[in-house]
Amino acid sequence: MTTASSNWTERLNEAIALTKDIQTHPEAQAKFAALEEDLAGENPQMLALLTLLWKECISAQRSSAFWQEMSDAEKALADGAMAASIQSKQNYMRLVQEM
Repeated sequence: MTTASSNWTERLNEAIALTKDIQTHPEAQAKFAALEEDLAGENPQMLALLTLLWKECISAQRSSAFWQEMSDAEKALADGAMAASIQSKQNYMRLVQEM
């Protein structure tokens, strides 16, 4: 692997690492845009493929973040319902004991 391609790989890995958190997506996009500029004159076919894969990576990360938020919200609702159910059962048991 040449030094230039190694550098591109490192820069791409840095950009991909930034996609893990939605808050750092703009920084990841900026890093990838800089990489695109450098690759534009070198290998247009590789750049086209890399750009397509980048868009899919960003889309997948955003989808993952959305579904994680939905999962967290569902868990919070389920936990609340469970707590309410337990409280109702405890209240019922106290009423039965008082009778």
